[in-house]
Amino acid sequence: MRILAPLYRAYEWLLWREIGSKNGPKHIGIILDGNRRFARSKGLNPWLGHRLGADKVKDFLLWCFEAGIKVVTMYAFSTENFKRSRREIEEIFSIIRERCNEIIEDPLIHKYKVRIKAIGRTYLLPKRIRNLIREIEKSTEKYDMHFLNIAIGYGGRTEIVDAFKEIATRISNGELTPEQVDERLIGDHLYTAGLPDPDLIVRTSGEERLSGFLLWQAAYSELYFCDVYWPAFRKIDLLRAIRSYQQRERRFGV
Repeated sequence: MRILAPLYRAYEWLLWREIGSKNGPKHIGIILDGNRRFARSKGLNPWLGHRLGADKVKDFLLWCFEAGIKVVTMYAFSTENFKRSRREIEEIFSIIRERCNEIIEDPLIHKYKVRIKAIGRTYLLPKRIRNLIREIEKSTEKYDMHFLNIAIGYGGRTEIVDAFKEIATRISNGELTPEQVDERLIGDHLYTAGLPDPDLIVRTSGEERLSGFLLWQAAYSELYFCDVYWPAFRKIDLLRAIRSYQQRERRFGV
């Protein structure tokens, strides 16, 4: 690997140079997939894969900010993930608690003025994690340079269901009429209300599906799938995704 390091740095520099003069995505969504498979491929305990994946998040955010990406939405834990073994869920929640405590004091978050929001049915999470999330959201609520959405206890279908429940309640209360319901109103009741839809969605590990991630918002997102497992994701993988995005012609149905 040391022998290849100079070539890697040269390739990274070329990629930066290639994408630097073109318009890149302003909002990127990423599905953090392949933690357990990465661990198994290295002969490691599967839970260690989640920890290594969590370690990758900070690097990824820094790369995004350097590339001019203002909004990042990460798919960390889905509603379906609650069906996994009790041991795995406990390990994941332990890692989440550790990372939440680190985020509160992380100079990167405050340097780049990142507003952090957890999106999903967070009431399903343990109380201690919910309290940490509220503390993080409170401490960053005035930031507006960058935005980080952490999809946790999240499902794209449940997000739409929750949005329609809120709208139905407002109609029942006389605040709205059915005739006022349109795409914009629905968007205003999604977890990501107030933020632009993702320009680019990346999924790691070689799987080529959204798995319920941002189903409404991804209607016209560009999709990019890469074979590398999330813990092994590199800066050049992000730059390749951005380059692919820049090479496409976005039509938005026109």
